[in-house]
Amino acid sequence: MKNVMSNKTVIALYVLPALFLVLFLIYIPIVLTGYYGLMDWDGVGQMKFIGLENYKKLIHDKLFWKSTWHSVLLALFSVLSLVGYLIVSLVLASKIKGANIFRKIYIIPMLMSSVAIAQLWVKIFDPMNGLINSVLTMLGMKNTPLWLADPDMALYAIFVPIVWQYAGFYIIIIYAALINVPQELIEAARIDGANAFQIAYKIKVPLISGVLKVLIILAVVGSLKYFDLIYVMTGGGPGDATEVIASYMYKEAFGKFNFGYGSAIGFGLLIISMGTTWIIQKLLNTNK
Repeated sequence: MKNVMSNKTVIALYVLPALFLVLFLIYIPIVLTGYYGLMDWDGVGQMKFIGLENYKKLIHDKLFWKSTWHSVLLALFSVLSLVGYLIVSLVLASKIKGANIFRKIYIIPMLMSSVAIAQLWVKIFDPMNGLINSVLTMLGMKNTPLWLADPDMALYAIFVPIVWQYAGFYIIIIYAALINVPQELIEAARIDGANAFQIAYKIKVPLISGVLKVLIILAVVGSLKYFDLIYVMTGGGPGDATEVIASYMYKEAFGKFNFGYGSAIGFGLLIISMGTTWIIQKLLNTNK
């Protein structure tokens, strides 16, 4: 009996630090964010309780819903990009010549900070001297696009560096799953006459479907709360053409010192992320 109690005490001592970290770094901030959303507060002075006014304002805030739509578009774009990541991973896992070099190349964006990536792509999208427009001019295009200055194009242009930034992360995970597929199944399929496409579609992809489902959830949730690269590249502009939920929250809280409403936006982002995750899990038939 003493040994059982002793074991439980040891287990509790090991678990408690992690529980405290989760409590103080996740759950308490969530509660405080919802609480601050009930206040009229500039972040410094006295807080004034205003009830649900910030949340009522949020529901009728057109810019918030426009920012939400932009975040949803980014999430859809990120999920579609997983198809490209999967194809690249399948090619790399097929033991082509030079695969090791390509794997190292895809990791490079992961080693760079978001600010450095943002500055790099601002230069690439430069309408006068940028790489893309220089190539288009060489090909004979006279009126080259104003990538980040055109309200109709800026949002979609900014999706490209975001996909490029996280390509290595997703490719490495998918590649790791693919190389763990039993080779016996692949060899048996080849003996039965299956080609490379049939092996990939009917054997490899179904066997790593669990990993792909997790990556879909990560891509969607990560896109909904995405902030840094967009803020550095465009600041949400031109106008509000590239405004997303996180950048709108930042502007309200730290730009206008409206921490009460900024907290309400943050809590709204939490609700949207949780709801989206739940829907995706239901659609993918995942159980947690």
